[in-house]
Amino acid sequence: MSEGVGNTVLVLHGLGGSGKTAVACVLFELAIRDEGRVGLWVNASDPASLRAGMLAVAADRGARDGELTAARNGLRAAADLVWQRLDGSERPWLLVLDSADDPSVLREGGWLRTSPRGTVLVTTRQAAGHWWPAAELLHVGVLPREEAAQVLCDLAPGTGSSEEAAAIADRLGRLPLALTLAGGFLAHQVITPWTMEEYGRYLRERPDPIELLDQGAVASVDHSRHLASRTWQLSLDQLVAQNLPEAVVLLRLLACLAHDPLPVTLLAGVGSAQLLPAARVEAALRGLLDHSLTELVPGGVLGLRTHGVLLDSVARTVPAEERERLVGAAAVLLRQALPADPERGLRDDRLALHAPHALALLRRLTSWPETSAGAAESAADCALLLVTGLHRSGDYASALDVAERAADLARDLLGHDHLVVLKLRQRVGKALDRLGRLEEAADLHRALLRDLERVCGQDAPETLTTCLHLSRPLTWLGQLPEAVGLMHRAESGRAARLGPWHPLTLEARACLLELPAGPELEREAVAGPVVVADCHRELGADHPVTLSADLNCAGALFRTGRHVEALPMARRALAAHERRFGGRLPHHDGCAEPPQQRAPRGG
Repeated sequence: MSEGVGNTVLVLHGLGGSGKTAVACVLFELAIRDEGRVGLWVNASDPASLRAGMLAVAADRGARDGELTAARNGLRAAADLVWQRLDGSERPWLLVLDSADDPSVLREGGWLRTSPRGTVLVTTRQAAGHWWPAAELLHVGVLPREEAAQVLCDLAPGTGSSEEAAAIADRLGRLPLALTLAGGFLAHQVITPWTMEEYGRYLRERPDPIELLDQGAVASVDHSRHLASRTWQLSLDQLVAQNLPEAVVLLRLLACLAHDPLPVTLLAGVGSAQLLPAARVEAALRGLLDHSLTELVPGGVLGLRTHGVLLDSVARTVPAEERERLVGAAAVLLRQALPADPERGLRDDRLALHAPHALALLRRLTSWPETSAGAAESAADCALLLVTGLHRSGDYASALDVAERAADLARDLLGHDHLVVLKLRQRVGKALDRLGRLEEAADLHRALLRDLERVCGQDAPETLTTCLHLSRPLTWLGQLPEAVGLMHRAESGRAARLGPWHPLTLEARACLLELPAGPELEREAVAGPVVVADCHRELGADHPVTLSADLNCAGALFRTGRHVEALPMARRALAAHERRFGGRLPHHDGCAEPPQQRAPRGG
């Protein structure tokens, strides 16, 4: 905005609370102090304020009383008078049109124009380019981490360290409005002052930070713009007024999920989730984008990112009677995006993209106690399916992290003994095992086995599966007698319940061939070729249980010195794996689902 440059319109756009007005204030001061411009500031939030402010601009630039009276009384075009005076200004100027969140107010009166004598700076939440022809659009986002922490330290000095401030800033998404509210709260507590550590702990432990944030608001002319619980309602009201109520429903759906980028393709299923008419989803999304309530994130997978404080704010205003339907729709969308039966050994990078959303759905339910156990079960099932996919793709660290957090959340919602909670604990143990944390895995599976025996019974499918899961770390910890006993218990229990040729029964028999060299393996290896033959006959050469049986048997024959028999079996097994998995060897560790849950298949 150097002196002499005019005919320019700059539009600062972004989410409510992102600091657009604060940026405009800085530019305003610089223009006056460093460039010698005349500074003109107008509240453009509504027609009356805009009209009064623009006529004040005309008066400042030399309009006579008679001209102003005629404009006020409608005897001459008010906007023409204003721009005539701006064009004739002796000094260059900067005109700020603040809070122009409804651009139609500017357009209908012809208030937004250009002039060779100055620059117009607009602040708005409206990001749609068609409202701002020939303008330069500048997006205002959240603050960098270091600057966000400094804001808190400046507002509430002496209440904590810069690292504690940074942690709070991260939880609040580094949104200037949220940081200002948090800093205001910390700075003004008198009777029982809070530290940043206490404030941060509250944010971590409570799923809804909005009530606490609003306590940091100070009185203002437009108080609703300074409350986290109200600042975005202005945009939602505009969407409804624009005949886009579906945008509000879509934002409420997004409030069930995380602030992390959400693959846009997931929204293609909103219509089938019976939440919105499929034909209105695109328009609803466009409305949210235009009002800066969400944003597109480019990359390998096009994502949709919505600020976390906004999501929390929207979630707390969702009517209680709508929450069940929203949770159900979110669960449907996640299920549609996840593979129903994840393939072993095949990496699927999409799974990691959905992990934060599966956890966020469970977390949102903790703040919506009105929702039913059925809704919580649907959300927990999504998390279980996701963890299964992560584990089978070989991403054991992510599987462990998601399983632990999902199990904790699901336990709070459904209770310690709910079957989905127990299955999530199974997944925690399996991931610990695969990561080499054998003693932890064994301890967890022992406790889980006792719980399953008590809740489901001695011979329930889940109980027998955990017998196999426990046998694996025990084997490598050298506790072979107990491990072999658990394997045989799983085999005999499955045979009695499911039949001798069921994939789960054959799977248990194949697991006995994974034992280390020793007397136990000598006894089991004798039956190895029979197990392999049974798998080929009953399941086919390319079934996962058959492939694992081939490899296990070849390994058992090698370890017992029967190399001549082992070599052709190993070659056949490796060739089959190459055909199916392209050279990547999938693991097989007894993770098949019980037959009543889905079609039986190995692992």
